[in-house]
Amino acid sequence: MSPVRRPEHGNDQGRGRGTGHRPGDGGGRGSGHRAGHSAGLRHVLTHLVTPLLMCIGMGLAYLGAFANPAPHHLPVAVVGQGRSAQLLAQSINDKAGGDLEVRTIADRATAIEQLRHQDIFGTYVLPGQATGQGTTGGTKAVPELVVATAGSDTSASVVQKIFTPVAAQQGAPLKVTDVAPTAEDDPTGQGIFFLLVAISIGSYASVAVIGGAGAVLPIRLRGMLAIGTSFVVGVIGALFAGPVFHLVDHGLWGLWGMAWLYSAGILLIGTGLHTFLKRWTTLGVMALFVMLNFTSSGGIFRPEMQNGFFAALHAFWNGAGFVEGTRSHVYFDGYGLAGHVWTLVLWLVVGVLTVGAAALAEKRRRAAEAAGAAAVAAAAVAATVPERAPVAGPEGGCDSAGGSERAGRRGAASGGVSGAVAAGDAAEDAGDVEDVEEEMEEAVGV
Repeated sequence: MSPVRRPEHGNDQGRGRGTGHRPGDGGGRGSGHRAGHSAGLRHVLTHLVTPLLMCIGMGLAYLGAFANPAPHHLPVAVVGQGRSAQLLAQSINDKAGGDLEVRTIADRATAIEQLRHQDIFGTYVLPGQATGQGTTGGTKAVPELVVATAGSDTSASVVQKIFTPVAAQQGAPLKVTDVAPTAEDDPTGQGIFFLLVAISIGSYASVAVIGGAGAVLPIRLRGMLAIGTSFVVGVIGALFAGPVFHLVDHGLWGLWGMAWLYSAGILLIGTGLHTFLKRWTTLGVMALFVMLNFTSSGGIFRPEMQNGFFAALHAFWNGAGFVEGTRSHVYFDGYGLAGHVWTLVLWLVVGVLTVGAAALAEKRRRAAEAAGAAAVAAAAVAATVPERAPVAGPEGGCDSAGGSERAGRRGAASGGVSGAVAAGDAAEDAGDVEDVEEEMEEAVGV
């Protein structure tokens, strides 16, 4: 039998044969992959903080505002004269335990005027108190509930639930009269709220684009872009409210004006905040103009149906200014409109001031960067080898070779520093581009 030659494993391993690479290469590549994965994982985990905070914020805001609506000192009235009206009002107040504020009004016309001014949200007219009612002709007078659903459909529904049992105790059906109905194509009146949502998203999503992709532009130009974008967003909102979905049947120009004021305030505030918050801007504008804004706007539940925190925000937040201003302009003959418009104007002023603060901050930042560039240039000069006096050669000439060598060293040192600075700038620019893309993806995702 011929002898079989065994492979020389030791020699192969010692020479690096049979493995396809030199010893140690696999470990180096593995370490590089692990380091790359660790850096990528840290990057992902850092950016996951934003959606998790959004989840917490949205849950606290929406559930806190909408989960358990209940009347809190909701003003209503009983129309009637004499002791019977006063006793009924007192009885309802006692049973409500502070949820209602029941007052008595002498006549139906006064009660309707208070409804149109939204001083009350429902009035119960005792039998025989309404104009033209009586018991003549075999027709028995019935109690009447007068509401204004354009002010708030949910509040009107709550009032109806309160007074329906009262009419039943009097043995008569309840007649319901709506003195301020909503548009035919918006029966619940909540279309204005969803219009607010559309305008808000168009506004704060544009902030990510103007502040992120437009970061290389001067702040003045970014502010002009914000104003122009708000004009377009307002036009889109007016088209939705009028020709597209018929949420309102008149007053479209006034609605567009309030939509522009509302959108411009959001865009200017967001554009200014982007200088300070960078990639956290999306979270910041969401907190301001979604979490606190939608919940306090009164579009779903009026402040009388919410807890004290959101009811207090309703008094001065910009979403409430737009919703209540639109209701006042379209359904209540402009009563209280000036106050709501001033609310929107004040938010616009805050936006202008925020952009001004951003301009100052960017000016100081540019000055600091210029000083840093000067320091880098000084370091490059200091890094060169000091030039010595020329040494005379054998024939009285200069040591030109030595001078050339020293000049080469100076050029190499200067080139090395400049290359490092350029590489650092390129890396910083790449990081900025990546942050901009992630910020816009977060905004669009929301």
